[in-house]
This record gives sequence, structure tokens and C-alpha cells, in this order.
Amino acid sequence: MGNPYAGEVALELNGQRQVLKLTLGALAELEASLQAETLVALIERFESGAYATRDVAALVLAGLRGGGWNGTAQDLAEADITGGPLEAARAAAALLALAFTVPGAAQS
Repeated sequence: MGNPYAGEVALELNGQRQVLKLTLGALAELEASLQAETLVALIERFESGAYATRDVAALVLAGLRGGGWNGTAQDLAEADITGGPLEAARAAAALLALAFTVPGAAQS
């Protein structure tokens, strides 16, 4: 498991544990990959369950890069994710929530 107090989420790719984190650079990459969309719109899509596979892939890729992974979008597309697409979506949602939550803050 990643360190949630540092905004980290763990995901296993090709049998290797990777740490995902949305750094400022990773967030900028995420905004660029989503083109004209905003991060608020992405958060709203995840909260409503109306997210697309491309949203999950872009978020996971940005988080992997923020965690120090040097792979490409193609590498991620070809990777074996332990837990499959559902685990990737869970990790993406957790990553997004942690990036915009103050550690120790009460959840409502």
C-alpha cells in the first residue's frame, strides 16, 4: 500500500508494485492529456460514476509518472494490472481523492 498521508496509492503492474502520486507536474500532465477539460470535471465524473476508460488511464499514467515510473502510455496499455480494470479504477479514484483531501480532515 502507498502512503495515504503523502497522497500515494499502490498498484501492481506486471507483477511489480508501483507507487502513484499526483505531484504538481503529474497534475499538469493530466490536464494536458485531458485537453480542454478541467480537474474539477474529472473529479465530478468519478464522483458520479460517469468516468471513461480514458479518464482512468490518464489518471493512472499521471500518478505513475508522479511516483517516478518512466513508462509510456503504450507501456501502461500493454501492462498486466493485478486486479484488472476495476483495480485500476479504484486506484485512480483513491489517488484523485487523496490529492484533494487534507490528511486527517474529517470526511462528510
